[in-house]
Amino acid sequence: MPIDFNSMSLWMLGAIFAAAALVVWLAGTRLVGLVDGVSTKTGLGQAFTGMLLLGGITSLPELAAVSTSAAVGNAPLAVNNLLGTASINLVLLAVADIIYGRDALTSVAAKPATLMQGVLSMLLASGVAMIATAGDVSILGVGAGSTGLALACAAALWISSNFEHRHVWEVVGGDEQTQAGRDREGAGGDDDEQDDQRNGQGTHSWTLRKLVFATVIVAAIILVGGFFLSTSADIIATKTGLASGIVGFLLVGLSTSLPEISSVTAAIRLRRYDMAVGDIFGTNLFNIALIFLADVIYVGEPVLSLAGRFELIGAILAIILTGVFVIGLLERRNRTILHMGFDSLASLLIFAGGVFMLIQVSG
Repeated sequence: MPIDFNSMSLWMLGAIFAAAALVVWLAGTRLVGLVDGVSTKTGLGQAFTGMLLLGGITSLPELAAVSTSAAVGNAPLAVNNLLGTASINLVLLAVADIIYGRDALTSVAAKPATLMQGVLSMLLASGVAMIATAGDVSILGVGAGSTGLALACAAALWISSNFEHRHVWEVVGGDEQTQAGRDREGAGGDDDEQDDQRNGQGTHSWTLRKLVFATVIVAAIILVGGFFLSTSADIIATKTGLASGIVGFLLVGLSTSLPEISSVTAAIRLRRYDMAVGDIFGTNLFNIALIFLADVIYVGEPVLSLAGRFELIGAILAIILTGVFVIGLLERRNRTILHMGFDSLASLLIFAGGVFMLIQVSG
């Protein structure tokens, strides 16, 4: 028998939201140690496993939210949730930078693979903006544009998987900051093991089969918790009479970003900086691919054909924020202000300005 969320009081919905948030947070924290163990056993690399596994699994709450919104005929909320989460996820890098504290986060995330992932995210988000502006065309009941975006996401994953192990950039010499970044990033097996044990995630001695099984279990917990999280947030927004556009962008987007918050902070504690950045860029790639899922479930015209100025601004905001961090990764300057890099501060200011614009557009 399905659960009737609409008949629940706001207090009951709030309790469900809080309980689901706690479960998702704990599962996201645990997930990092498992993915790190898989990265070590398979040799896939931190950036790619962060993108593929962390990004894919922490996108499961968005999958639940998008499926629910599209099934009940609220396509704008589904798209707003995906675009809102993309921007909020990037702001999480600034939060992680503050938590890291000592140096700018982009000065120690040193692998070119993270740059490739950022550029690919910008390209796909640009595709969303173009299709939302021009309108999508339905082919066999599904938008041609959303189908193309899903295929482009698969191509982006393939490009990233091959790029991780290519020596496209070779460091010659190296200044003091570069060497310091290397020392922090690969601070020796002993330090990593101590950090691993301190966080209760001593998974490096596990077999690959055990790691994969535990990862699947945690992913299932995040999916179920994400469903209750997004559904309760959606009903709370409806009952309180808030505008669906800005609520989908902020409230539901923030609630479905909880796995990213926990996984990114856990990755920072374990000194897996490239994994943390790959998690965010990877999540945003998967979120764009989920537009195709919304299109498949929604009965009507393509969901991107229903997009307006609100959705267009949301997509452009995600592009700009990604570009800011790509510049930070290229510059690798270790200058900080208020315990964060200049790129993180810029992203917070740009996000605040973008939210102000979205509020104006939503009326």
